[in-house]
Amino acid sequence: MGWFWADVAATSSSPSQRPAVPRHSQGAGDGSPPPSCPMHKRTADALNSSSCQRPATAAPPSSCPVPHGDRGALAEQQESTLSKLNPLNYMFQSISQAPAPNQTLALPTSREPSSIPKGTGDGYWEYPSPQQMYNALLRKGHTDTDITVVESMVSVHNFLNEGAWAEIVEWERWFGKGLWRGWEISKRGEENAPMVLRRLESQEGGYPEQPKLVRFQGRPREMTPKAAMLQMAGWLYPSRFGTEPPFDRHDWYVSRNVNGQTKEVRYVIDYYSGPPEETGDPVFFLDVRPAITPTGAAERLLRWGGDVWWKASGGEARFSSPEIRK
Repeated sequence: MGWFWADVAATSSSPSQRPAVPRHSQGAGDGSPPPSCPMHKRTADALNSSSCQRPATAAPPSSCPVPHGDRGALAEQQESTLSKLNPLNYMFQSISQAPAPNQTLALPTSREPSSIPKGTGDGYWEYPSPQQMYNALLRKGHTDTDITVVESMVSVHNFLNEGAWAEIVEWERWFGKGLWRGWEISKRGEENAPMVLRRLESQEGGYPEQPKLVRFQGRPREMTPKAAMLQMAGWLYPSRFGTEPPFDRHDWYVSRNVNGQTKEVRYVIDYYSGPPEETGDPVFFLDVRPAITPTGAAERLLRWGGDVWWKASGGEARFSSPEIRK
């Protein structure tokens, strides 16, 4: 989902020119991407441990099981491949804007700026052009890609990434200034949190510093623990938890200013497909949350626990009392 390139000069787009930010539950009207699109690669095979097993080969008698002769060539090959990747997004350093051989349809080469600031502070990440997207798919081996839907694929790709960033910004507004402040926002439940957050930010003099995306990594074949548990729960209780596995997974690394010190926070994003709209438009859901680190786990527990406690303790009835609201 998150294909950006940072190998060109940053655009000077103003905040008013940035794309509108969607919500996490999203539908797109440009048509469903084809099965060859990487967005549709299932991650359920991550649950199948047998897929990771390799056939054992018997070594000749009295021979060393380590292939010493191949070690240098293998290391050279791996180094050569890694040297071609951009460490900020684990994609190739640059993707050509030139038409592919035997390409039958001309694709736009213009790139859309995102609303996501770079971790370097020199502008915003840019999305790939349709021509770059098509060349990248071919380079990854998706030679059966329908070129007529590439522009729609780019639109869906950009739309979902803007939605993922909006969720991350919301998390940073809650917990970017510490766990105690996050609990003050969380303890009255999700439905009252926006009101509490606006009040706190008004008292503090405005929004906290805008987070920045330092780097990211697509990990479509590695299912997150939460997604794996949901799949297991769906197998046990299909009527309640049954859902398709996520079609993609990303890890985004975000810079957070903590008392003048920059801290890197990892966020995990699971991308799910939902039932299409009556019009046939595809629907997507994003599960965005901090990774399970000591701080990230505490943030998730406070936000989830605050909502559960508020509902279980009759918080809405107590809060609606005139004495409490004063």
